[in-house]
Amino acid sequence: MDIKAKVGQRIKELRLLKKISQETLANIAEIDRTYMTSVEKGKRNIAVVNLEKIITALGIDYPTFFNDQIFKK
Repeated sequence: MDIKAKVGQRIKELRLLKKISQETLANIAEIDRTYMTSVEKGKRNIAVVNLEKIITALGIDYPTFFNDQIFKK
């Protein structure tokens, strides 16, 4: 699995834990919903600025985001 897929999977996992839709997360992060969809599917090479917006919108920090088994494989 490449890094785009890992990041997308992690975003989706955290979003589902928060019980919010892609559209809601996209609105909170102030990014386009279709962009969010492609990021979660691992089809988009996410910009660092947008990753920061998403992490902030999820109410977590970078260590929490990256401290997952998916990034240790």
